Amino acid sequence: MESALGILLEQAQEREDQAVLALNNARVELDDYYRQLQQIEQYRLDYCQQLVQRGQQGLAASEYMHLNRFLTTLDETLAKQKQAEEHFKSQVEHCEQNWSETRKTRRSYELLIEKKQKQRQRLEERLEQKQMDEFCTLSFSRQRGSDFL
Repeated sequence: MESALGILLEQAQEREDQAVLALNNARVELDDYYRQLQQIEQYRLDYCQQLVQRGQQGLAASEYMHLNRFLTTLDETLAKQKQAEEHFKSQVEHCEQNWSETRKTRRSYELLIEKKQKQRQRLEERLEQKQMDEFCTLSFSRQRGSDFL
């Protein structure tokens, strides 16, 4: 029975370790996403500043339309990136829930094993006490028997 619980505990620990790795990976992906989003936003800001500077120097209508089209493309890319944020956040939440569940399972096995060990310890203590009582009774009986001789 205990070896079966030990095996279950090992498996639960492995699942928890895998859940921790998945959670860490999901957090890294979310951080990477935010870094990439920040880079795109910074690039857009820099591009807008260049557009303003070039506009102050004078731009042909075709140049302005080309630059504006590129700015529109950047805005669309940012919008798509922001839509992806929910995906990365939900991945982290899912991994956190999975890790929490695997941790609870592992802890349950640990508590069950601990309970079984305490029960076995109490049983051994009772058996030892019973043997001591029997030994004392036997010793007392022998002593009383020798007193009558």
